[in-house]
Amino acid sequence: MTAKQIEKRPFGRTGHMSTVTLVGAAALGSVTQAEADRTLDLLLEYGVNHIDTAASYGDAELRIGPWMAQHRKTFFLATKTGQRTYEKAREEIHRSLDRLRVDAVDLIQLHALVHPDEWDTAMGPGGALEACIEAREQGLVRFIGVTGHGSTIAAMHRRSLARFDFDSVLLPYSYTIIQDKSYAQDFEALLQTCQERNVAVQTIKSISRGPWATTERTRSTWYQPLEDQHDIDLAVHWVLGRPGVFLNTVGDIHVLPRVLDAASRFTQRPTDVEMQTLTKEEHMTSLFV
Repeated sequence: MTAKQIEKRPFGRTGHMSTVTLVGAAALGSVTQAEADRTLDLLLEYGVNHIDTAASYGDAELRIGPWMAQHRKTFFLATKTGQRTYEKAREEIHRSLDRLRVDAVDLIQLHALVHPDEWDTAMGPGGALEACIEAREQGLVRFIGVTGHGSTIAAMHRRSLARFDFDSVLLPYSYTIIQDKSYAQDFEALLQTCQERNVAVQTIKSISRGPWATTERTRSTWYQPLEDQHDIDLAVHWVLGRPGVFLNTVGDIHVLPRVLDAASRFTQRPTDVEMQTLTKEEHMTSLFV
C-alpha cells in the first residue's frame, strides 16, 4: 500500500515547493548505510523532497552522498556549517560538498548561531557569513540561512535578519515550548518579520517530551521524544496547523516513520484542550530549562 503524499508549501522565496515535513538528517548521523537506504525508500514513499543535514551530524552527509547520484533532483538539499570564521567555514562548506557528492547544495546555513560572541565573529569581517556569500557567488550554494536552539534564539534570529537578508531560519517550536510567554512573544515577532520578507521558517523539537529523565536513553535524540502514534499525531498536527512553517523531523530513524505517518494524515490543528490533555498525561516539559 502506497503512503499518502505529504502536503507541500512554498519554501519562502526560494521557489521550491517543499513537503511540510523536512527530513532532519541528524537521524542519519550514526546509522549504517543500509539503514540510511531504507530511510530514503521511506522518504520517497511519502514524497518527501527536502533534506536538512549538517557538517556536525556525524556521518549523515556521508550516508546521504550515495543517494545523490540518482536522486539529486528529487531533493532540496540543505546543510550547515558550525564554523565562525571565513577560512574554516569555507573549508567546511567544500568538505560538505565532497561528503554529499554534489557540485552544489540548495541551502547553506550558519549552524546554532546563538551566543553573542560567536554571532559577532560569524557576522563580522572575516566571518563565516562571508564564506557563505562567496559560495553563493561561486554557484556552490543557492540560498543562505541561519539556525539555532534555546530560549533566546527567536530574538537572535531577528537580530540576524536585521544584519543580513537570510533566506531561511530554523528554531524550536512546539505546544510545550510556546508556553514560555517570553519565547512565544519573540517567536511571533520573528514569524511576522519572516512573513513580511518571505523568509522560510523551519521548526524543530515538535515531538519533544522533555529532557531525558534518566541516564538510560532508548533513542538517538538528545531529548526524550513522544513515542505513541496518537501523541505524535497531536504534536505534529499542532505544528503543521500553523500556516507558513515547516516541521523538521525527529533525529531517530525508528521514530521517523510515525512522524511521516502523522504528517501524511494532517487535516486540522488540535484544540488547546487536546494539547493540554496530552502535555498533562505525558508529563511533557519545555526543553528550555
